[in-house]
Amino acid sequence: MQSIRTQRSETRTISIAAPRRAVLDVVGDSRRFPDWAPAFARSVRPEGDDWLVNTGAGEARIRVVVAPEQGTVDVLDAGRPSRGAFLRVLPNGEGSELVFTLFFPDDAAEQAIASQMAIVEDELRAARSLCVPGRRG
Repeated sequence: MQSIRTQRSETRTISIAAPRRAVLDVVGDSRRFPDWAPAFARSVRPEGDDWLVNTGAGEARIRVVVAPEQGTVDVLDAGRPSRGAFLRVLPNGEGSELVFTLFFPDDAAEQAIASQMAIVEDELRAARSLCVPGRRG
């Protein structure tokens, strides 16, 4: 019997008092990554079907797959599409719930994971502020 290995996952969520489509319009638009995820994307530019992201530590080629009907946004490493960030926008009453999941290798240090997830929490608050005018964090 073949064993299947999984990686550690970490998920954070935030409630947003905005319609699902409004949230998808922010987080699914690659050009807006610097607005809500500046630690990841200082700038972005299209290149064919992919996007080149200036991460501050160099350029990364990503592919963004948006499925509005399902409320999904997958931000994938273009060279290794099993790696990336996985966002889901779920209905939450009259608003939305933005769910953000990352996977980490088995040997990832606890402090590195905690630091990365603190950044994700900042990104979620920034996305919410862009979706709900006048709201900060």
